[in-house]
Amino acid sequence: MSELAVSVVGMSKVYPVPFSRRAVVAVRELNLAIASGEVYGLLGPNGSGKSTTLKMILGLVPPSRGRAEIFGRASSDVASRESVGFLPESPYFPKYLTGTETLRFYGKLCGLRGERLRARVGELLELVGLASAADRRLSGYSKGMLQRIGLAQALVNEPRLLVLDEPTAGVDPAGSRDIRDLILRLKERGTTVLLSSHLLEQVQEVCDRVGILANGVLVREGRVEELLAVENQTELILENAPAELLMQIAALASTSGARLVEQRKPQTTLERLFLEATQPEDSSKRRTSNAEHRRSD
Repeated sequence: MSELAVSVVGMSKVYPVPFSRRAVVAVRELNLAIASGEVYGLLGPNGSGKSTTLKMILGLVPPSRGRAEIFGRASSDVASRESVGFLPESPYFPKYLTGTETLRFYGKLCGLRGERLRARVGELLELVGLASAADRRLSGYSKGMLQRIGLAQALVNEPRLLVLDEPTAGVDPAGSRDIRDLILRLKERGTTVLLSSHLLEQVQEVCDRVGILANGVLVREGRVEELLAVENQTELILENAPAELLMQIAALASTSGARLVEQRKPQTTLERLFLEATQPEDSSKRRTSNAEHRRSD
């Protein structure tokens, strides 16, 4: 079995309500196991506990119960964060600094100096496509550029685990595509990526596995292709099949000379799976009823 980059066991977070005996359960009895080198997507509607979960994994927020480990070290141990890069949903950077100065600052915080620091800054600016804006002040950066400089600072220490909270928030489609491609390149390098996102199509393209949170509970988890499979149907994909074969496929497939290229389960979409997993059953039935009513009209 691959080394676990992230291990979460029975983790819960309860926030007391001031001046009240009530409490809000943000995350309830969460269990996660993310393998090294995996891209894992954490999905959920607003208020489902995604950001709280990421912060507990990073040791920024203590869990009320349970535990989280990063590469075998308790997340409460400061040393566990030496191998982690983090991009929060709304990062803040001093706007009077240039792109180069920003990365030099974070590089020094990570212990880089001299030629090694200079080379790393140049490498990161190239990696995130900001080499041409290296000497421009951040006050002149667009939202997408700020997200990319945020990604670069998260990668300064060459982390084994990269945690991204809504990495494409407010980014235009071209910038979103660039971030997606960067995640795929990091995956090729063996970097583990844990991300939360509301862009389901993007998650579907880059993630090996996904978990869906609803009201603080993990309601679905698994490999993307398995979660999207339609259980009671099977597709046959044929190559060079004549038209008559399609009408008599069961009887003729083995004798017609056609080659069975692939047999698989047809898939739903991640968006549909997400809505089914996070919305009440009566709402799902109501949507189906409304759709059937429209068709009958």
